[in-house]
Amino acid sequence: MTQEKWGQLRQRLLKTVGQNNYTTWIEPLKFRDLNDGIATFDVPTNFMGNYVSQNFSDLILHELKSENDTIRRLSFAVPANSQNRPSAVDQSASPTIATAPKAAQSALATAPLDRRFTFDSFVVGKPNELAHAAARRVAEGGPVTFNPLFLYGGVGLGKTHLMHAISWELQTRRPDLNVLYLSAEQFMYRFVQALRDRKMMDFKSIFRSVDVLMVDDVQFIAGKDSTQEEFFHTFNALVDQNKQIIISADRAPGEIKDLEDRVKSRLQCGLVVDLHPTDYELRLGILQSKVEQQQVNYPDLSVDDGVLEFLAHRISTNVRVLEGALTRLFAFASLVGRPINLELTQDCLADVLRASERKITVEEIQRRVSEHYNIRLSDMIGPKRLRSYARPRQVAMYLCKHMTSRSLPDIGRRFGGRDHTTVMHGVKRIEELKQQDGQIAEDLELLRRSLEA
Repeated sequence: MTQEKWGQLRQRLLKTVGQNNYTTWIEPLKFRDLNDGIATFDVPTNFMGNYVSQNFSDLILHELKSENDTIRRLSFAVPANSQNRPSAVDQSASPTIATAPKAAQSALATAPLDRRFTFDSFVVGKPNELAHAAARRVAEGGPVTFNPLFLYGGVGLGKTHLMHAISWELQTRRPDLNVLYLSAEQFMYRFVQALRDRKMMDFKSIFRSVDVLMVDDVQFIAGKDSTQEEFFHTFNALVDQNKQIIISADRAPGEIKDLEDRVKSRLQCGLVVDLHPTDYELRLGILQSKVEQQQVNYPDLSVDDGVLEFLAHRISTNVRVLEGALTRLFAFASLVGRPINLELTQDCLADVLRASERKITVEEIQRRVSEHYNIRLSDMIGPKRLRSYARPRQVAMYLCKHMTSRSLPDIGRRFGGRDHTTVMHGVKRIEELKQQDGQIAEDLELLRRSLEA
């Protein structure tokens, strides 16, 4: 039995246990040796050894015997140099999860963590500074100040990055804490598995004995009544013990369709933080940070002036797409032996740039501005000159000028047949007020974000 042979057997186990179970429980196992018919595997924690021993040992043993019929049983051990105390878990002892010692469960991250997702690599800007500060506070592992911490926002805005960063930081600062991180889908899968295998007491013991419970993408349990029921009781049990809960979702608790009212109420009782769509400055900061990382792999490549600014402006809705574009750009430049300039960027990323072009219409801007200022659309584009209508009208004209390709005469026609000079005056007036009036500047930023989202 060799590591290579174990690697081949693991691929067969993947097909049997599924991707989630494989990634969580099988992939971390490292084959150590085979002595007297006992195959020993290294595991990161005693808790993991206990769990694998109880739930997957028969399956693993069956696969091992198909290659070597002298193997009689399995043993799982934490290496002596691990941060957890060394010990062995003998498969024949059939330990239960419910009695696993707390020290054995410490710093457990059930879902695999990405080592790139730390606080050091998280670029902070206005759209995410509150979420970052709240995540930092929780990651200190001190007294629970808000429970739960609920992070929400669209795809690629940093929710999962912050969740992983909290988990990494807690493992460093408070290795004594039992930290359980998983997706809502994994929570549901384990709940269903526990029901099927009649091991609900084990399930409850795991989830109600943690110090920090982190659940990613909680919107996944919406509409799944039994899972919501168990999640609700788990949530209450942990809150009653003053244990920290951290949740992420793609929208605010009150906006998650088919989520029970009592669950929504619980999720809203702590600190709910929105990760806003990134602004230009934050996207530029992210790109600058990623360039430094890329230049470790491509030390001979540099980026011409204007390229990062161009990308930060053109790819505005998703940070993952932005980072992926930069990765592709460096790889392409290296392969073809060309400098990273604006021409190469447009050639290499033509498909990404086309996909990122969101056509914002004059009508969409007019509707969004009238909703923002709580006035009727007909009044904003109509002839009335009251300030309560004129200022929003000018704001809408300003946004049309900067966010669409429409000419000034065309914009004027769509605002009740006004002359292009009226549009010019409105745009100039808003440019002046933006420098003098903080409220106007804030309104413009909010409207621009909502239109780009």
